[in-house]
Amino acid sequence: MQISKDMLIGQLVQMDELIPHMLMAAGMHCLGCPSAQAESLEEACMVHGINCDDLVSKMNEVLAAR
Repeated sequence: MQISKDMLIGQLVQMDELIPHMLMAAGMHCLGCPSAQAESLEEACMVHGINCDDLVSKMNEVLAAR
């Protein structure tokens, strides 16, 4: 399973139980918001001032180690 920055937040939170925790730890605390569900990871990172490439890399590392 590989995460990419064009994936929707709604898709990501359903992929693995660790993903919501990783997103919240990065500063995305509005995962349950209906508008957040339809945002891409890249859009959400831009809104929250998060480097998307770094986050995607870290998330993929964690998931690959599972």
